[in-house]
Amino acid sequence: MHRDPIVKNAARMVGQGRDIFRFDTFGDEKFWGDTLQLHQAIQGERFGGVGAGLSPQQALGVGLKVDVDALPKQIVHQLKRGKVDLNDVAVTLALLQQNAVVGVKGNFNENGALKSVGITCALCHSTVDDSLTHGVGHRLDGWANHDLDVGAIIAFAPNLQPVTDLLKLVNGPQLSNDDVRAVLNSWGPGKFDAELLFDGKTVNPQQITNGEVTATNVPAATLLPDAFDLAGFNQHTWTGDWGSVPYWNALVAVLEMHGVGNFFDPRLDDPVKFPIAAANKFGHTSVSPNKDQVTSKLPALHFYQLALPAPKPKAGIDFDPAAAKRGDALFSGKANCTRCHAEPLWTEPGWNLHTPEEMKIDSFQADRAPGNTYKTMNLAGLFVRERGLFMDAANKGRFYHDGRFMTLMDVVESYTARFNLNLNDTEKQDLVEYLKSL
Repeated sequence: MHRDPIVKNAARMVGQGRDIFRFDTFGDEKFWGDTLQLHQAIQGERFGGVGAGLSPQQALGVGLKVDVDALPKQIVHQLKRGKVDLNDVAVTLALLQQNAVVGVKGNFNENGALKSVGITCALCHSTVDDSLTHGVGHRLDGWANHDLDVGAIIAFAPNLQPVTDLLKLVNGPQLSNDDVRAVLNSWGPGKFDAELLFDGKTVNPQQITNGEVTATNVPAATLLPDAFDLAGFNQHTWTGDWGSVPYWNALVAVLEMHGVGNFFDPRLDDPVKFPIAAANKFGHTSVSPNKDQVTSKLPALHFYQLALPAPKPKAGIDFDPAAAKRGDALFSGKANCTRCHAEPLWTEPGWNLHTPEEMKIDSFQADRAPGNTYKTMNLAGLFVRERGLFMDAANKGRFYHDGRFMTLMDVVESYTARFNLNLNDTEKQDLVEYLKSL
């Protein structure tokens, strides 16, 4: 056993952080279960809940994943032989009892009924490798789940009135639960709107790229970001100056997951930018130390996330090595990508934020953040989205904060036009191959 106290501490922190990332709800069952009653819709009338319940087939359909390592061997063998009824709600409850649904934790009564349900970081920021079948495999922590339809899952909850009541502050008293469900269902797979309950905005009225309107009334949700390859980064989120990794972990745990903990940010007191957050004093969320289920876990959670490596592409499979070599020269030369994406960090060391004017795009999402800027994103692991690894075919691709570009070629085409790069078709393809090699 290693005796170096620093190495021992690092191993301890990674182990604790992994458990927190995968399994800790921070007490958010009080919201998802006790308040929204999501567990009642999951178990359905047959098991004491409401409605038809959630079958495994439906769960997989909204992008939920199953950890094969949490399943008994007998169940694995039955799945391989097609002997498990994926339309039976009882199977969903059994998976929850085995803690096998990635990012979802069920609490059960002694009689086996589902008492409540909570969510963990892994819900959005983990997927599986499909080693058994689509949606069932070994965990891939840090990989954003681009099949996950977060909005549809929330809309499935029987009691959306608390969410509706918050949104009425901006959208008027006529807003109904059905209206809110329509907004949630508009997000689609792989997206989430972290600011919805801060500012109440539901659509981007005009999506603009290089001075041209490319779409109108686009749902305001943004792509779920990967949580790997974050070591050394200044800012954590798509839009600027929210804060670092531990800042965002605290915000998400308390204000998005609705865990029981403390969160402080007086910038949320701005009634113009954040009318809902300001009215409800979200920036001053406080509980007593003996009730706080978040703050003590932030250090280890941060440590684990910084340890998550980006997946490595394979030459000849994920990218063309000869083309990527030519693209490398373009990246640091004619295309001038290293102006912002400094190798090998793939963002600026230091202040990695830019105004919408600099990026020649609309300011909608930037305006929803304290700093009114966009982050220079990290580029490692882009091949995962380009190939759609472990994703439904319909959900692969999508780049930029709001997914406005479907492929890396679309991104390169846009940058070529916006910044007058004068790249020819061969150069564009070489640059794409280099991006896939990172």
